[in-house]
Amino acid sequence: MPNTDQEPPPRETIIKEKKVTQKTVLLAIAFLLLASPMFAQTPGGGTDWHLPAAYIAMGIASGLCGLGQGKVAASAAEAMARNPGAQAGIRFALIIGLVLIESLALYTLVITYIAK
Repeated sequence: MPNTDQEPPPRETIIKEKKVTQKTVLLAIAFLLLASPMFAQTPGGGTDWHLPAAYIAMGIASGLCGLGQGKVAASAAEAMARNPGAQAGIRFALIIGLVLIESLALYTLVITYIAK
């Protein structure tokens, strides 16, 4: 038998959630409309997909670099908590790892400028 002791959420909360969803959908549509000139036809007639592909690659690389940096920082914090005596070595490895991860995003940024 279902529990009937709980009250439904107030009507204001439901209306607020619908407004947030509507704003999110309108924002997504606005971003798509603003991105449409990127796919405009070039005067030469042929379609050049290098620039949109470079922008997509930059977005993917930046997102994955952010995930990687978060994982590296979390692992380093956990390692320092487990072994406080090795903080100097862990910190050095952390900085080197973050530099190498960030260099991937910078290399991708350079490639996007070259693709123009």
